[in-house]
Amino acid sequence: MITQIYEIQNPGDVAPICALGVDHIGSVVLSAAEWQQPVLCETVQTVQKCGKKSSLIPLFNDPETVFETLDYYRPDIVHFCEMLSLESAGIQVCQRLIALQREIRRRYPGLAIMRSIPIGRLASHADMATLPLAEMFEGVSDYFLTDTVLATGGNLSSQPVEGFVGITGQTCHWETARELVARSAIPVILAGGLSPENVYDGIRFVKPAGVDSCTCTNRLDAQGRPIRFQKDIERLRRFVEETRRAAATLPDTLDSDSLEGHSHS
Repeated sequence: MITQIYEIQNPGDVAPICALGVDHIGSVVLSAAEWQQPVLCETVQTVQKCGKKSSLIPLFNDPETVFETLDYYRPDIVHFCEMLSLESAGIQVCQRLIALQREIRRRYPGLAIMRSIPIGRLASHADMATLPLAEMFEGVSDYFLTDTVLATGGNLSSQPVEGFVGITGQTCHWETARELVARSAIPVILAGGLSPENVYDGIRFVKPAGVDSCTCTNRLDAQGRPIRFQKDIERLRRFVEETRRAAATLPDTLDSDSLEGHSHS
């Protein structure tokens, strides 16, 4: 069971997280205009020196800037999390992103590609076209990651980062996530509002290849709001413990190769 933690932006934060046994440690490049960040590069390198996998989200998808970014950071995984849809304009975006992922595979054969797939909130019945979108991207991705779209009555509301999914702190519709796991030929990482309090139930219900946490393992400010880029080590420790406890209850149906980004049956 893969454990993945975002958003780690400082090299000094890496060692305590590695010590907990986290497998993938993720960082975010926040701007195409300022993609070259030496501190972030050192963070990626520190993750790799700890023997863990570094995952990098670029919050942009211009091909040449993405290639420059990958050349500079050299992560183990590049993670794309654009908002996807099957509307007419959305299909064009998907086709462009698929072409980008295909070119990344050609240029960087050792680099794994993770693709976020949108799922509505637990209480929402909005159709995010999750399964058809996953089918489109499956052939050019090594991992899928479920993530929550804020929607009410089928109308998308503003995401925390415009044009992208993630960091909502809200649980996605686990039934849809479970169906994605059942249909997908590549490993699916369950994300979206996962915390030490619900990750055990999420793993038991969805049976993913791994779990991801960001917002719900952050430190809180005086008003109880998550502080971005600041992790709560005690909550992370409990998250990892609950993940291991849940994984121990599942049948051992996935081999180690399948859990590291290769197709499985």
